Amino acid sequence: MTNQLSPKIPSCTWSRPIGLGWDKPYTVRYASNIDDGPWHGMPLGGFGAGCIGRSSRGDFNLWHIDGGEHTFKNVPACQFSVFESNGTSSQAYALSTQAPDDGTLKAWQWYPTLPATEGIGNYHALYPRSWFVYENVFQAQLTCEQFSPIWAGNYQETSYPVAIFLWNAHNPTDAPITLSIMLTWQNMVGWFTNALKSPEVRVRDDGSPVYEYQPRWGESQGNYNQIVEDSQQFGCVFGRVGGDEPLQEGDGTWCIATLKLPQVEVFHHSRWNPDGTGEEVWQSFAQDGSLPNYLDGTPVADNTQLGAAMATPAAGIAIRFTLQPGETLEIPFVLAWDLPITEFAAGVNYYRRYTDFFGKSGDNAWAIASTALQEYQSWRSQIQSWQQPILDREDLPDWFKMALFNELYDLTSGGTLWTAASEIDPIGQFAVLECLDYRWYESLDVRLYGSFALLMLFPELEKSVIRAFARAIPQGDDTPRIIGYYMTIKAESPIAVRKVAGATPHDLGAPNEHVWQKTNYTSYQDCNLWKDLGSDFVLQVYRDFLLTGADDVEFLADCWNAIVQTLDYLKTFDLDGDGIPENSGAPDQTFDDWRLQGVSAYCGGLWLAALEAAIAISDILLTYQIGNTALAAQKSTYQAWLEQSRPIYDEKLWNGQYYKLDSQSGSDVVMADQLCGQFYARLLDLPDIVPSDRALSALKTVYDACFLKFCNGEFGAANGVRPDGSPENPKATHPLEVWTGINFGLAAFLVQTGMKDEALRLTQAVVEQIYNNGLQFRTPEAITASGTFRASTYLRPMAIWGIYLVID
Repeated sequence: MTNQLSPKIPSCTWSRPIGLGWDKPYTVRYASNIDDGPWHGMPLGGFGAGCIGRSSRGDFNLWHIDGGEHTFKNVPACQFSVFESNGTSSQAYALSTQAPDDGTLKAWQWYPTLPATEGIGNYHALYPRSWFVYENVFQAQLTCEQFSPIWAGNYQETSYPVAIFLWNAHNPTDAPITLSIMLTWQNMVGWFTNALKSPEVRVRDDGSPVYEYQPRWGESQGNYNQIVEDSQQFGCVFGRVGGDEPLQEGDGTWCIATLKLPQVEVFHHSRWNPDGTGEEVWQSFAQDGSLPNYLDGTPVADNTQLGAAMATPAAGIAIRFTLQPGETLEIPFVLAWDLPITEFAAGVNYYRRYTDFFGKSGDNAWAIASTALQEYQSWRSQIQSWQQPILDREDLPDWFKMALFNELYDLTSGGTLWTAASEIDPIGQFAVLECLDYRWYESLDVRLYGSFALLMLFPELEKSVIRAFARAIPQGDDTPRIIGYYMTIKAESPIAVRKVAGATPHDLGAPNEHVWQKTNYTSYQDCNLWKDLGSDFVLQVYRDFLLTGADDVEFLADCWNAIVQTLDYLKTFDLDGDGIPENSGAPDQTFDDWRLQGVSAYCGGLWLAALEAAIAISDILLTYQIGNTALAAQKSTYQAWLEQSRPIYDEKLWNGQYYKLDSQSGSDVVMADQLCGQFYARLLDLPDIVPSDRALSALKTVYDACFLKFCNGEFGAANGVRPDGSPENPKATHPLEVWTGINFGLAAFLVQTGMKDEALRLTQAVVEQIYNNGLQFRTPEAITASGTFRASTYLRPMAIWGIYLVID
């Protein structure tokens, strides 16, 4: 027992009263897109290990256990419960304000909702830590801190499939209090794999390809629960009887565990029915905080489901203890899972990164949990050491620090893949989905802004992604495909091949095929025609070299042939020979619903910056490859292209105030991201692609028209409006959306140009829309002024780390 009060929670968390709903949360723009509603909390679990989510009402409801797939469902039997007695009266509650709506667990009492003036406590989140602070229900002061061992530059523990729940219980009264904390969990072994081994791909009403995911939810035949313990730890392992078949996706073990402390009693109940009333565990728990210590390890004979519980007083999995007046006790509970295999197409299996440290057998959930119980204090200290320098900065507002860390949630719950190490990939291969609706990995145009977080915090993972693109560029795939965009505009679709050799792929593939091997999964547009992808690749190669110490020349050498191929390929779209590839009039860039014609400010600027980057890369390589005439000739070619292109860009696009959308449409729209190429040139210490006074004029015009004059700056900057803030076409989609990640990229450019106050005002508008309106931990690509969103859990908003990079 200690006399410490509850742990200090940083002042800049995202916070919400436990159980408080939203009056008018954002709703989805297209009915076919995913809209789980606003009950999302910070995810728990390591990168590529699968993750779970627990909302601010206390329910466990997000199950991203199968790599790349999404299941959102409250599982009431997976829950913490607390019993409290002061000697004269007692009470017990399961700690969710959301009681089951299917008639199960009727014997349980659920955490009460009290009048708003009183409040029952608050939920706080600052990724990778979150807290429940319970108030006005129990006499004891109770806090549960939740986290996984994720911190910058850590390529081991960050991959672990584990969640720590650190309970802190304090008695502020003048009489003893007896407490019991129970963690119940359901045996989910075998659930998380697609029952449809060759799911049919169809085109959704928004033109994007989608396939059906049908988990084996509730299929528990052969599952069993087993109590395990040693001298210091106590737990329950959830397993499944193994046959002669090799391990499959979804197979393995789960484990809940806690520490045996001298002052606590540990109770257990190894088998009860979560589909029933729950009376077998609740009757004794609500009476005195105990469980009947019932043991039954019999495997399930049919498809009934299994839950297991342990109880003990304090804070943890299931523990009972008594606090004297003024006393405090800290108790860890751990949830771990060992499901080593991720399957893409049927039979295409990869082992997860954490198996490099715990083996590939699938029976190591207890070992993982045991490690967590030994190391959790060190892990928490490492997280604090990483975050504290940023939290201590007085030049950054609290809302910015909050969003900076919380937007990293996507590295856990974005369908993340992280494979075991191999000879060619010594820390494994890594990938995050573009989003849950556009379920393909590492879309290159999106990660131009969205990869800043990975670059700054896990640079080796970032470089592994870029190497995967470098390997993919020479590859071709002649599979013919229909282009979905034409369906949405009710026009006949051309047939396009999947991947042209030499073209930079849009993405690294989807979870139902073979990620890294079969690229260009999306068929919404013909990505072989895109005019930004090749430039995006070159810029990210040089950025990743420059901003990770500028000493990994091998990385540049690995990517050089791909750079040559993609720039040569992109130059073939310079049909008029002026030096700059033209946009075709189809949506052929990241704004893939927006037609650009001729030389465009967006793609043309990226082309100029990419040529500068390619020249800089060739200079570096030439210092190590003196006399390489082919390399010198390539550099000379890029210099000639750049010399020709640079004056053309200004000549065709500068209108005296800003850069026109393009050279041929005649549009007067102010495009928010018109000078992305200039931002990148400055970021990489390359020569400006446009005169600095023109860049500043354009940027001020963007800020005024797209932000201040668009709905009075309430939502952020629209992608493209006329100089007076009005729409060119009121029915347009992309121009009138506020793209969260584009806004953060624009804000970084504002900081870079000396407009930090404007940058923070713009960023704050977007952050408040997301975190005040039920979009937390599912930040979408786009929001609209009518309160709708599109494409939740999106990759690009991690661009907020680009703002921090430029400020720093």
